[in-house]
Amino acid sequence: MKKYEYFKKELNYIKNERIKNSCQAMIELLPDYFFLIPASSTGKYHPEFSLGDSGLVRHVKAAVKIAKDLLDNPCIGGKYTSDEKDLMLMTLILHDGLKSGLNHNKYTQFNHPTLIKNYIIENKDKLELTEDEIKFIGKAIEAHMGPWNKDYNGEEVLPVPKTKYENFVHMCDYLASRKYLNIKFNDNDDIIE
Repeated sequence: MKKYEYFKKELNYIKNERIKNSCQAMIELLPDYFFLIPASSTGKYHPEFSLGDSGLVRHVKAAVKIAKDLLDNPCIGGKYTSDEKDLMLMTLILHDGLKSGLNHNKYTQFNHPTLIKNYIIENKDKLELTEDEIKFIGKAIEAHMGPWNKDYNGEEVLPVPKTKYENFVHMCDYLASRKYLNIKFNDNDDIIE
């Protein structure tokens, strides 16, 4: 099975074929461990559905579904162009792509937003995105941790969200990590609607 097939449904939310193809290409470049690990290496920071085998995939699917539902609401989604929506969906699909580093480490790498941003830039020749679109995605990914932007020494190493796009991505990721959520998945790790 190709890696992008894990996100077949989520890729179909993206309307612009160029952005969809680019997202699919990046999914194929994600390390194998991404599709196997839980969203939280300790179990402390994510709800039950995102723990265990493939929990990170379910967390990403939840964040993307939250984004899709919000963007379909004209009171919220009406503030964004179709391409901006697609770029934010792509951002959410990829935001935790190197959560445990390029090579699997036991614990979450605090700088994983910077790692995946740089990985996208390093692979831009495989994508159909403009420089501005790559910057858009990179900035939103790098800021997705929101106020949890300091390392274990208290040093600020990640930016906080500044634009409406960065704030939207952070909000969807944040909501998908709330322990009070009880999102149901079927055997294919697709959200039951």
